[in-house]
Amino acid sequence: MSDFDKKAHWENIYTTKALENVSWYQRIPITSLDFIDRATLTKDNAIIDVGGGDSFLIDHLLDLSYTDLSVLDISKQALLRAQKRLGAEKAAKINWIEADASNFKSQKKFDLWHDRAAFHFLTDETEIENYVKTVKELIKTDGIIVIGTFSENGPTKCSGIPIKQYSVTELAKVFEKDFELINTQIIDHKTPFNTVQNFSFCCLRKR
Repeated sequence: MSDFDKKAHWENIYTTKALENVSWYQRIPITSLDFIDRATLTKDNAIIDVGGGDSFLIDHLLDLSYTDLSVLDISKQALLRAQKRLGAEKAAKINWIEADASNFKSQKKFDLWHDRAAFHFLTDETEIENYVKTVKELIKTDGIIVIGTFSENGPTKCSGIPIKQYSVTELAKVFEKDFELINTQIIDHKTPFNTVQNFSFCCLRKR
């Protein structure tokens, strides 16, 4: 995998596959919305959806009147698809960031970092360490991270490439130096192909 071009891989996915034909498709991201609701944010708190692609989470957060929203994805095509779906007026309200989450730099700090199914694509220890360092640097004190990965009972690959599985205990341990665990959830996600993917979700607060 050392020569693997992950950006090219994801650009190809978002160029060739329809929104409803990817395993992570969710019309209503119930679990993510529930965690965000329980974080008791104000409507002007800064939220970033990492690896958000063209998911529907941002649509729902706009409908809930959140005003400081960012979407980060390695794929330009994913971001363009999301913008097209939202329409120019709504898309203009979002900060769109084309970047790799494992080496993302920003002057802006966030109150909530959401990542459903991006972190588990990092299988190299250096990338994982860089991601954790990035989260530490970009989340405000008392800020929240909501992160979901395939569980130890979930798939070992997604979109043809390996992922790293985590139990909720293992996932929380990755961030335990700087974040305290608030809540966990293990859920089954039903894909558009009528298969089931088991996810570990953790919600943590920065010390």
